[in-house]
Amino acid sequence: MFRILFFLIVVISAVEITLFVWIGNAFNVWVVLFGIILTGVLGAFLARQQGVGTLNRARFELANGRAPTEEILDGIAILVGAVLLFTPGFVTDTIGFLLLIPQTRKPVKVWIRKILSEMFRKGSIHVFRNF
Repeated sequence: MFRILFFLIVVISAVEITLFVWIGNAFNVWVVLFGIILTGVLGAFLARQQGVGTLNRARFELANGRAPTEEILDGIAILVGAVLLFTPGFVTDTIGFLLLIPQTRKPVKVWIRKILSEMFRKGSIHVFRNF
């Protein structure tokens, strides 16, 4: 897992630098800087809006005696999306925005659910309950 993560970080960084240079040459440096700042500000606004909505839905589910499973998955996706939006780069910003928009977040939630169920099946995750 560490090797895959390391490889992804190196590849994504190289792609981001290439895009910065290409866009900087095609337009100018100010367009690149403005794009980085704009996506950061828009991402912060969207992450806050989605995060507060998810938190309110989780509170509602808990108040009605239900486990907020969907809201937990939404919260994970929103957190990862917000972190990616604060990372300078257009590729990471695109992935971050996709994680913050509810319609495009659904396939990611299905993927996370599949990974977690596989981990439960293999016994990689243990649930401890106090009764």
